[in-house]
Order: sequence, then structure tokens, then C-alpha cells
Amino acid sequence: MLNSPAMYAAVVERIDHIAAGAWNSLSSGGNPFLRHEFLHGLETTGCAAVATGWEPCHLALYADSAQTRLLAAAPLYCKHHSYGEYVFDWAWADAYRRAGLSYYPKLVSAVPFTPVTGNRMLLHPQTEADRLYPALLQLAMDQAANAGASSLHWLFTTADENRAIQAQGFMTRIGNQFHWHNAGYDSFEHYLSRLTAKRRKQIRRERRRVSDAGIVMDIVAGTALEPGHWDAMYRFYRSTVANHGAIAYLNREFFDYLADRFAEHVVLMLARDGGRTVAGSLNFVGGGAMYGRYWGADDYYDGLHFEACYYRPIEYCIDQGMAAFEAGAQGEHKLSRGLLPQATYSQHWLRDTDFAAAVADFLQRESSHMDLYARSLAEHSPFRREL
Repeated sequence: MLNSPAMYAAVVERIDHIAAGAWNSLSSGGNPFLRHEFLHGLETTGCAAVATGWEPCHLALYADSAQTRLLAAAPLYCKHHSYGEYVFDWAWADAYRRAGLSYYPKLVSAVPFTPVTGNRMLLHPQTEADRLYPALLQLAMDQAANAGASSLHWLFTTADENRAIQAQGFMTRIGNQFHWHNAGYDSFEHYLSRLTAKRRKQIRRERRRVSDAGIVMDIVAGTALEPGHWDAMYRFYRSTVANHGAIAYLNREFFDYLADRFAEHVVLMLARDGGRTVAGSLNFVGGGAMYGRYWGADDYYDGLHFEACYYRPIEYCIDQGMAAFEAGAQGEHKLSRGLLPQATYSQHWLRDTDFAAAVADFLQRESSHMDLYARSLAEHSPFRREL
């Protein structure tokens, strides 16, 4: 039994049933997407809600039944599809369907629409992980049983969480992203000096094309953000969604929410052509890192995507002394621009033992391919060999 004089377990259908101050007191490494305000914004604007197939069922462990001291928590959703997760299990769902079984609902611990590694099991700094990790995992398994879920998935987990979850028999899946790390650079030119001559020339050529086109880049952050900036960024976001035939996971209300409640964590890279803002990228900051999330443009300009989404954010990170820049999911083209391969991890449990065995076999083979892929990418590092 989880509930005892020393611990009280709760599952809540809205994150605002947990006090914001208590949630934010848990260890998240400064990750902005794990803040109560961000998750609440997704819920209160209807982006992550029952109507969109993201039914909140967040986990909370308190010191007692009075719920006066939050010990640990985890963002958890009952999912009725696999959109917005960035760890693709469509083939698993299809296999269930062909076998006459239902893959949905399933439970997913993640930040909706956000492929960023970070704590999924948030612990109070003065508590013991060895006691609380198993308790949260048991609470999640109990919730899976209560919901009739086919499976439980922890996405973009940290190294400590991986060890704890694997110890409970979950299967590990390895993915890949491309991240930039600050090696003590004092300027963008200092950073370029560490790259091969071929890559330095490529980057300088791409940046020159943008400036030669008369494009001016503006960096606008925090309280300097005005309604017109948010209007433009939402327009760019919708343009990219339309151009790629994607799903608009975020609505205008969420952008307004960011402006009102979360602007301190936002940095926009906006491109001007004359008096017109023609493109931009939406970035979030927290914990000494920057995270690139969305980009869009009204017109095509050669090299502008690279400038707004990679070079200008990297330059900003150097100027601000930030340790890292994560540019989102996928994209091998990022490698030549100085963003190096970074393994990502997710943990999976499937109730059906036959399907679990098949998935375990698939993951073993996929892991071998991912290892070969990582080795291949390492051979194409843009950095000079002698460093």
C-alpha cells in the first residue's frame, strides 16, 4: 500500500490541483517545460486536455493525508492516440489493432509536444530517490490498471530515472537528437575557430547570404516582448504547420498565455526585411540552457532558417554564458553546423506479455542499429580532429 502514515498518494485530473509552489519546489534541473506554469498553460488553454486526447492524470506523493508537503510528482497523461510524443509507437499500435486488441488508452509520462530530456519523476531535494522512485512507479502502474491501459511509457528520461525504471523491468528505447554545447567560447568567431575549414566557410557563407539580402535579426526576450511579436510568432508557427501538413498542437490562447505567464522563459529570434517582420524562431530558456521549439517564415530567404534556428541562438548562448542549446528533434543537417549527436531514452511497459516479448526483440535490434548510426555520425564531426 502506498498510502501510509509516512506517505500519501494521489492522482489528479488537473495540474492546478497541485499547488504551483509545491510543484516548482521539486527538482527539475531548471527545465522550463517542467514548471507548473508551462504544464498548466497547456491544460488551461485546451492544448493538452481530454478533448485533444491528452487526459491529465498526474501523480503526487505527499508526506501525509493532509497533503501539506509534496514529496514527489510526475506529469502523466492517459492517451487515446500517439500524436505529439516524438517517440513513435504507431507500429506497435497497428500490430495491436491487427491482432484484434486495443492499444489505446495508454499512459504516457511526458511534456506534451516537447521532445526535451528532463526529469519525469520530480523529487523534493530533501527526499530519498531510492524510496520515492519505486513509489511513483508503483503509483503509475496502479493508475495503468485503473485506466485499463495497454501500456505505460516514460519519454525523454534522465540517466538516474533510466536506472530506476529499468530496475522495474521496463524496456529501454534509444533515440537521437543534436545538441550544441558551450566549450567556454567567448564569441561566435571563437566557436567557429574550433570547426573544420570546410564548415567555417559553409557557416560564414550562409550567414552572409542573410545579411546580403538585407535581413536584420532582432532578439526579443522576456518583458521586452510585445503583442505584435506574439502575433508574428503565432503566424509563423501556423505557416510551418500548414506548409508541412502537420498538426497545430498549440492554439492562439496558449501563445497569449505564454505572453502573460511565461514570457521570462521566452526568447524570440525575429527577422526583419525593411519594416516587415518576415520570420522568427521561438526559443525557451531555463537551467542554463536554451531550447529551440518552433520556426516559421512568410517568405523564403536563402539561409534564413539556419540563421534564426541555429546560428543566432548559438551566438545568444555564448553571449549569455549558457551551457547548451537543444534544437529539437531529428535533423542530420544540424551536425555540420556544430550540433552533435546526443542519445535520448524512453522506457516502456506493455501489459500483453506476447507483445512485450515482440517489442523487446524489436528494441534490441533497433538499439544495435542506433549504435551503428551514432558511430557513423561521430565520424562526420564538424570539429577539427586535433581538438
